[in-house]
Amino acid sequence: MKTRNTMLCAIFAGLMAVLSIFSIPSEGAEKTNKEGTIVVSEGKTVKVNYTMKVGGKVLETSIGRKPLQFKAGSHQVIPGFEKAVMGMKAGQKKSFSVSPAEGYGLEDPKAIKSIPKKQIPPDIKPKAGMILDTKGKNGQRVPVKVVEVKKDVVVINFNHPLAGKTLSYDVEVLEVK
Repeated sequence: MKTRNTMLCAIFAGLMAVLSIFSIPSEGAEKTNKEGTIVVSEGKTVKVNYTMKVGGKVLETSIGRKPLQFKAGSHQVIPGFEKAVMGMKAGQKKSFSVSPAEGYGLEDPKAIKSIPKKQIPPDIKPKAGMILDTKGKNGQRVPVKVVEVKKDVVVINFNHPLAGKTLSYDVEVLEVK
């Protein structure tokens, strides 16, 4: 009797192990909501139309142009944007705000530097408010803002132009795959 119970327990445990294999989604399985619709989740390619505003003023939009496409979870968009669209499905619209900490960061006073004028290319005539392009550590384009032009130096703000700003978005998810 003891051997029979041990055998039944072993068979039951084996059966449960086999059943659990079928209930665990595979690595490439589609993440869906309870209606069975694919939703934005890590690794999914997402297409969205968006409008970004700061203080009610539209700064950027994809409306009437090519939609924004990115791979969720790969840090191709700012963290607050990515978090806000997670779980959305194609056809869904949403409005949300992104804090500076979740957007382009806080304004860093140490990122305002005085650069000798002789380091500015001679074909550039800097003026306060002008946006110049420089190259970052990885060779990527980095926009910087001229704050002030003095006799021998140019004061440049190396913070991202949207640092310290709360961003408002209107987003429509067009496709999730």
